[in-house]
This record gives sequence, structure tokens and C-alpha cells, in this order.
Amino acid sequence: MNIILFGPPGAGKGTQGDKIVKNFNLYKVSTGDLLREEIKKNINLGNKIKSIIDKGLLVSDNIINDLLIKIFSDKKLYNRLIFDGYPRNLEQARNLDTCLKKYKQKISCVLCLNVEKKLILKRILGRQTCINCGLIFNEYFMPATSKNHSCDPKFLNKRSDDNEKTVTNRFETYLNKTLPILDFYKEQNLLHHINGMLEIDQIFDEIRAIIASLET
Repeated sequence: MNIILFGPPGAGKGTQGDKIVKNFNLYKVSTGDLLREEIKKNINLGNKIKSIIDKGLLVSDNIINDLLIKIFSDKKLYNRLIFDGYPRNLEQARNLDTCLKKYKQKISCVLCLNVEKKLILKRILGRQTCINCGLIFNEYFMPATSKNHSCDPKFLNKRSDDNEKTVTNRFETYLNKTLPILDFYKEQNLLHHINGMLEIDQIFDEIRAIIASLET
């Protein structure tokens, strides 16, 4: 099966996507991860992407398509994909359908995590990642302590785009450009709304029930 996971920045798509991958043996396609990997290469394309992301804007469809095409053509990943952060507009949604049909695949369901803006701000502005061990914490909900984190606090790092202005821009961009494509999938009877305000395990229980119903 192939799944699309929607939700505004900070809705928990990454967390739920990882749980879906582990429980249903899928491969997560995160355009955010793909873009950050390109940025790490520190070449012209990566620098261009970083400049766009830091302003809270969306990277062009052409760049995203080039990064995704290798995923679609990998036979080991046939009908085992979960898309996190893509598509973000109607053109991308139509392009995704076209690409999947080209490789004889289709979308099985679309999951949308609904979260209020004030909670999203706390989730993102409080987010910290340890650059030494990779663990992720949050100043508001799960702060790093000597009990849950053995690395030196100096390794705790915030992403450059995790600031209120950029987060607000990304949220507004999501509302204006991404939400309209939900109608596109609703018309195909693929859309399922999820309460993203619940606890992580509660959210996943809801998601798991939906996916399990598709397998029967």
C-alpha cells in the first residue's frame, strides 16, 4: 500500500510516519529529509534549497520531482511508500498520481493530522535535537534532563528554520496551498481526518485502525 500523511508543520507527521513504517513495513518518503540531505552536500542546489527553506517558502516542484523520481523507480519499494510532506499543492498531487500510474502504483489512503496553530508553535519553537546522539526533545513538553539524555547540553541544537516568523509563514502557506488538495483526495474517497491534538499513542491507534481496515 501507499499512504500520504498530511498535516501542518509540527503536527507530528514525522513521529507518526516512523511508527507506521515500523508497524506496516513501509518506506517513508520525507521531502524534508531529502532536501536536508541535499543541503548537507553543500553544493549549489543545496545552498539554493537552504535559502528558500529559511524564508519559510516552498521548494519548486521541479526540484522535488527530481529528488523523488529515483524513489518511484526502485522496485524494492513497490507499493510500500508513505509520503510525508508531499504533495503540497494540487499540481504536485496530480503529478504524484501520474508518476505512480507510470510505475503501476496508486495511493491507498490519505491521512490528515489536524492540529491548532498555538500547539504547533510550542511543538516547533521548543524542539531541540542532539547533534551527538540524534535524540529529539522539546523545552515545553519533554525537556532534556540528566535522566533521559546522557550527552552534554551543548549538543542540543535548534534547526535554523525553527523560529516564530518562519513557522507562521509555513503554517499560512500550508493553509493556503496545501489544504485545498484535500478535496482532491476526498473526491476519490481516500481522505481520513485524524485528531492530531491527542497523545502520540492515541493518534497512532486511530491511524492503525484505518490502515488495518484497508488490509481486510
